Amino acid sequence: MTDTSPDQAPRSSENGLLAAISSRSDIMLAVAIVFMLALLLLPVPTWFLDTSLAVSITFAIVILMTVLFLKDPLELNSFPSILLIATMLRLGLNVASTKLILTDGHTGTDAAGQVIEAFGNFVVSGNYVIGIIVFSILVIINFVVITKGAGRIAEVAARFSLDAMPGKQMAIDADLSAGLINEDQARTRRTKLEDESSFYGAMDGASKFVRGDAIAGLLITLINIVGGIVIGVAMQDMTLANAASTYTLLTIGDGLVSQIPALIVSTGAGMLVTKAGTAGSTDKMVFGQLGHYPTALTMSATLLVLMSLLPGIPLLPFFGLALLTGGLAFLIYQREATTKAEEAAEAAAADEPDVPAEEPITAALQIDNIRLELGYGLLAMINNAREPRLTDQIKALRRQLAGELGFVMPAVRIQDNLQLPTNNYIIRIKEIEAGSGELRPNMLLIMDPGGEPITLPGEATIEPTFGLPAVWINEQHREEAMFRGYTVVDAPTVITTHLTEIIRDNMSELLSYAETQKLLDELAQPQQKLITDLIPTQISVGGVQRVLQNLLGERISVRDLSTILEGISEATGYTRNIGQITEHVRARLARQISDAATNEQGFIPLITLSPDWEQAFAESIVSQGDEQQLSMAPSQLQQFINAVRTAFERHAMQGESAVLLVSPAVRPFVRSVIERFRPVTIVMSQNEVHPKARIKTLEQI
Repeated sequence: MTDTSPDQAPRSSENGLLAAISSRSDIMLAVAIVFMLALLLLPVPTWFLDTSLAVSITFAIVILMTVLFLKDPLELNSFPSILLIATMLRLGLNVASTKLILTDGHTGTDAAGQVIEAFGNFVVSGNYVIGIIVFSILVIINFVVITKGAGRIAEVAARFSLDAMPGKQMAIDADLSAGLINEDQARTRRTKLEDESSFYGAMDGASKFVRGDAIAGLLITLINIVGGIVIGVAMQDMTLANAASTYTLLTIGDGLVSQIPALIVSTGAGMLVTKAGTAGSTDKMVFGQLGHYPTALTMSATLLVLMSLLPGIPLLPFFGLALLTGGLAFLIYQREATTKAEEAAEAAAADEPDVPAEEPITAALQIDNIRLELGYGLLAMINNAREPRLTDQIKALRRQLAGELGFVMPAVRIQDNLQLPTNNYIIRIKEIEAGSGELRPNMLLIMDPGGEPITLPGEATIEPTFGLPAVWINEQHREEAMFRGYTVVDAPTVITTHLTEIIRDNMSELLSYAETQKLLDELAQPQQKLITDLIPTQISVGGVQRVLQNLLGERISVRDLSTILEGISEATGYTRNIGQITEHVRARLARQISDAATNEQGFIPLITLSPDWEQAFAESIVSQGDEQQLSMAPSQLQQFINAVRTAFERHAMQGESAVLLVSPAVRPFVRSVIERFRPVTIVMSQNEVHPKARIKTLEQI
């Protein structure tokens, strides 16, 4: 059982009543419209007319106050409809009061209700001549000044908004294409643009309601005065002076009751359309901008003091306003000085070097996958304006390797190392040194593709990536070196080339479990069903990682991940051995492997193993369950290594980059031997030669 506090029940009942009213707002609006139309036809009692006139004045005040506190004109984009409702209400009340004035006007000034009588007696002091003048002035202010100005602003705003719409639409599309906004933000901005154009177009038409209301009020007033005098004299036996006084007072009171709400609503409409292009409520917009220039307030105070000293000018009001304006200027000056002091203090605090926080001990456990350490003399290459920046080349390298090998390599961390010699660098893979070199900034490295001695003047050196003889030359010898056919590279390119080869050699180690999972998650949606069937029932993510690492270890791209997963799915039907699964996947990638091994002439240059070596390797494979190992005598292995080295070097001298072709059963073991002395040599099995590939056998080992 739940207890209820005494004030909780009234609050819940109020919320229930408010919810009930909100849910039936459509019916209430329809009833109100029908009521306003009924006022044009049906007679109403005086008490009901007084209540309706009070509602009209309240409605006008609510509209004006709402406009004052709006931050954006589009927050009240229903204003044209509200303006129409307010106009219809006033016209209906005008007609209803006209019937009462003409019917019962002879009975006295209270014939049309107390509200009209109060406006006729109190506002104009019972003098109908003053009333006519005040009413005429109100009509002129409303019709000539406020309504005409607001209508003109709405018309121009609607025209400009319509003309500027194509340009704004193109700006939204450009921001969306540039990635500055997303699709939802673009849709919101387009909707706001359409609402803005529709709003100002509707305001242009709605301003005619106010204009017509002013004209109708003026005509109704003239009709009431003339008709009332005629009825009073001809039908009620009143004297002309008495009829003119009574009916004119009633009519002017009625006109004032109608024109004052009309003036209030017109003011609200004018303030709404003049808020175009500004943000915030009206008070912040006006006072914030007028009070932003204290010098203008100071000059105004000075002029007011001078005016107060003129002969015949009352001193007190002008001098008092001068003091008030000068005081405001002084306060604004003080506020600006305080703001500038705070900004200066913040800027000084920002310029002060931050005290480095003590690095947590756990930071020592973090490992950089790829790190490039530069000596002090090489730091200029990071922001060199004359040569391609090292950072830009590394970004291009990451994009290139992603396209070639099928996954984005980890970011390269570049840091200075003051312990290194000035022009040296070190490349580390997982904190372990994988390569190093020495450069000459602002110089060029040249090499002879044919291996001939270089005759240009310079500093002889060894190219750090491939260990070839090279020479550092000055920039002035660039054209001559290129004319002689030398390979010419700058210092940043030397580092990038070295980094590229090291990453290619260690790409399998850089493919982590997390990267593998990311590759699987980013696979196209139609392939996700294959992943669901494959993982983890047939193989784990770690198993897929090892297969991909085996492929990358031999520089085989894993971009065709769907084909690789299909091959894994087929292989897991008969084995769980990662090596055998990898060999099956390689067979599925035969087209890709054959294409990568094809030379510029369009064929694959092959060096094959003799049947004796094939049999020797097959007999040396020792099986232990599902695992297999190579057990060959060291002397026999050395003999094989010498034979392979001799054959490949002989063809390399002839410009051929040959491929070693072996049987599928021994390929992994032959590769494990060759990668120790010729890691870039491609070892293929007969299953990996695509049927449509052209081959050329160079020799047999």
